[in-house]
Amino acid sequence: MENVFANMKSHSVFKWDNLGDIKVGRGALGELMPVLVYRLMQYTMLDVISKELGEDRANGFFRAAGFLAGTEFAKNTLDLNLGFDAFVAQLQQVLAELKIGILRMEAFDKETGNLTLTVGEDLDCSGLPVTDENVCTYDEGFISGILESYTGKKYDVREVDCWASGNRVCRFRGEVVG
Repeated sequence: MENVFANMKSHSVFKWDNLGDIKVGRGALGELMPVLVYRLMQYTMLDVISKELGEDRANGFFRAAGFLAGTEFAKNTLDLNLGFDAFVAQLQQVLAELKIGILRMEAFDKETGNLTLTVGEDLDCSGLPVTDENVCTYDEGFISGILESYTGKKYDVREVDCWASGNRVCRFRGEVVG
């Protein structure tokens, strides 16, 4: 069987260091860009992948990419040794500072590890037209990656409310798997 990764260039394999030194590389433009540009990249990629492979597979890829991003984000920007309340407070602060969204923990079951949280002003969907669907599959993976990195347990995270479904926040339920 052919190794499909044998000829991949280094930029095709994600490593945190490959994000580069944005301050040096964008000295005149800076580190920030409009959400419009992020969404342009995200939704055009989703469109192309969906047309090529189908919507379910495309969403699976976006969830997997979100998981990888969440895992690396957690390892490189968060203190994974904090107690739960301090960890959530830190996560709220970092997500707000980076303008990813406003995190609120709605429920946490200490015995099972299951939780419900919301993200307001979500980077992916706040302000989208209402289409009666949940669209934040990347965020499902992102949150799963953060939770697994912190707890060491696998999480299945699903969006249950979304701006695109007519809500004003995205609500996610996370359940420990296995």
